Amino acid sequence: MARLVISTVGTSVLTNQIDPATDDNYYERLQQTANYTDNEIQHDPDIKQIISELKERAEKELYSDNTDKIRKASAELNGIYSLYNRQIEQGQPDTHLLVTTDTAQGRVAAEVVESFLKSKGLTNISTHAQSGLSTASSEIFVEGMAKLFPSMQETIKTWQKSKYTICFNLVGGFKALQGYFNTIGMFYADEIIYVFEGSNQLIKIPKLPVKVDVSKIKPYEVQLAMMDVGQISTSWEEAKEVPQEWILVDGQEMTLSAWGQLLWEQCKKELLSQKLLKFPKIDYKSSFIDDFQTIENNREQQVKLQETLAKTSQLLQKSGGDTSILKQDPGLQYDKYTNKKPYTSANGDKIDIAHFRVSRGIRVSCTSSNGILLLHRYGREPDVNNNPY
Repeated sequence: MARLVISTVGTSVLTNQIDPATDDNYYERLQQTANYTDNEIQHDPDIKQIISELKERAEKELYSDNTDKIRKASAELNGIYSLYNRQIEQGQPDTHLLVTTDTAQGRVAAEVVESFLKSKGLTNISTHAQSGLSTASSEIFVEGMAKLFPSMQETIKTWQKSKYTICFNLVGGFKALQGYFNTIGMFYADEIIYVFEGSNQLIKIPKLPVKVDVSKIKPYEVQLAMMDVGQISTSWEEAKEVPQEWILVDGQEMTLSAWGQLLWEQCKKELLSQKLLKFPKIDYKSSFIDDFQTIENNREQQVKLQETLAKTSQLLQKSGGDTSILKQDPGLQYDKYTNKKPYTSANGDKIDIAHFRVSRGIRVSCTSSNGILLLHRYGREPDVNNNPY
């Protein structure tokens, strides 16, 4: 079976070329500029020259056709050679993704590794350097990982659907990056590989029956569902209840951290396919609750509906209940009916009836009053349009 091999990439292919006897300050200079971006490197000719020189040395070593030298030159390649039992050409059916930091050194190192693998016939290979991801500080790294996780998740799901085995090669890479991917791999990888220190012996960690305790997540299901689709205000009292490790705070707003995303992804289908959640700024008519009950055996539709309600609530909370923000969202396609009589509320008010999109051909009808969106009906577009009240 073909594999998707995700390799974390550090700078070993560069640092392994340093000669302590002649390159007096190379280690120091690389450490000082480890988190420089491509743009910042341009303003430091000295380190730019050092990186260029080490890259040339690395390429000379890699293209020597000496397998032992190649494996010593790059931790990432050592892992890949071990995976294929030294016969790297055997990996041609596989797809490789190199994950590195958004730094000049990380990008150069990944470029060297990618070029070498392509020279060996592994053409299905690409590099992902997440914008803003570096180890300049714990805050910057955590924020970068929160941005990286969704793309990794979607990539893995895509290849899983094609029946690929998912392999995490964590022999190389920065320790912080390895730590995160080791944990993510426990949930998403079919196997995680390392190379035993002091040898080229491969260590495989198979997929383990790891399961998140849903009962620990359930108390925060509304907040997590909303943060999964956008930012929420830190001033919201319920938001303050969410464990700090699961959130990422940006000024007066918060969203899910990489750990929060990981936990929610494992639980959301179960939690969103139970009862209707009580989202802020949203209320339900009995007719809407009845409509929801008609799909109680269709988990996919239940999850999609509640994800849409979470998005609607998140936007309304952001706007203070002003529905004009819903109209601006291309996914919701919120609009008022032009050919329907107004809805008469319990206190006799006449309110325009509106609707928004859940998915193709599926709609929700609603009215808005005093900052609260009252949901009337849910179902197929023709059915809701014919009887939106």
